[in-house]
Amino acid sequence: MSDTELLSGLRERARLLPKGNRFEDMKEGRVFDHHWGRTITAGDNAAFSTQTLSFCPLYFNETYAQSLGHPNIQVNPMLVFNTIFGLSVEDLSEGGGPFLGVDDCRFLEPVYVGDTLTARSTVISARESRGQKGFGIVTWETEGFKQYGAKVISYRRTNLVRRRSAAKN
Repeated sequence: MSDTELLSGLRERARLLPKGNRFEDMKEGRVFDHHWGRTITAGDNAAFSTQTLSFCPLYFNETYAQSLGHPNIQVNPMLVFNTIFGLSVEDLSEGGGPFLGVDDCRFLEPVYVGDTLTARSTVISARESRGQKGFGIVTWETEGFKQYGAKVISYRRTNLVRRRSAAKN
């Protein structure tokens, strides 16, 4: 069988699988332990800080960080936020729906190069959208943790979340 014939057969059998959860999956109190985690490297921190014009020496100058009592270069807090946010996307918003905002973001403990971050989100409210047919409005409390369990960040995030019936249209 040629490669062309093989690919043609695969295309005929392929079917689109929906990604992410829908509004109906977002019951108040439901907890999502987001998989994988992410180890933050010096390269991640330097690239992020440079590309976002965050020129605080705490994020790229080890001597300066140590002079302030830190054991090492501190990871840019916005990189911590973006990493934790990114870990939650597959479970919370990959199914579609506009991002509505973040509230009450708290950075609780420094993160250093080499720390591995994990995330957990809990549905704190879910209601039908009055203005967007086929969507609900969901708010989660998301928490980020270092490898040994210390909580480093928490925030509330709100999205419009597509209903299953709307996903079929």
